[in-house]
Amino acid sequence: MDPIPDLADLSLSDIARLLAEKKLPPVEKWNPDHCGDSEMRIARDGTWFHQGSPIGREAMVRLFSTILRREADGSYVLVTPVEKLSIAVEDAPFVAVELKSEGEGRARALAFRLNTGDLVAAGPDNALLIRETADGPHPYLHVRAGLEALVVRSVYYELMNMALDEGAERVGLWSNGAFFPLDGAA
Repeated sequence: MDPIPDLADLSLSDIARLLAEKKLPPVEKWNPDHCGDSEMRIARDGTWFHQGSPIGREAMVRLFSTILRREADGSYVLVTPVEKLSIAVEDAPFVAVELKSEGEGRARALAFRLNTGDLVAAGPDNALLIRETADGPHPYLHVRAGLEALVVRSVYYELMNMALDEGAERVGLWSNGAFFPLDGAA
């Protein structure tokens, strides 16, 4: 697997190029019979476990993350052309751990690095949203095909500081032509 990019060293045009070059397996086209449980779990903090033990090999987690799919019923599976295994996900399967911002106001572009090393540019296809949960509001980023990343608190605070510094009437940020409210209001 390619090394995890350092977001600080990349421009948003570099990030856009890397995203265009990234090819994921076509998990949406694979429909094998369900084979059972993977005995894997993704904790709220993004740690992957197998049979109760953390998976220590970063490359394995990155590989598994490429074959992760969300089913129509909201469950998660690891899928290959020949098997489909359930995987438990406590919150979101990914965690957005780092932020890169360029521009201001409507010209702003935001990109995130996930705990798996993947890059996601917030925009019309990758919404940033606040979801009310039992323990308060939580920020999420749409990654792909129903898969989301929980935005870590430090990154959320960065986003909020940028939004508040802009002093707009509505607390939120633009990214790649889409506005994302950060005040929890729909």
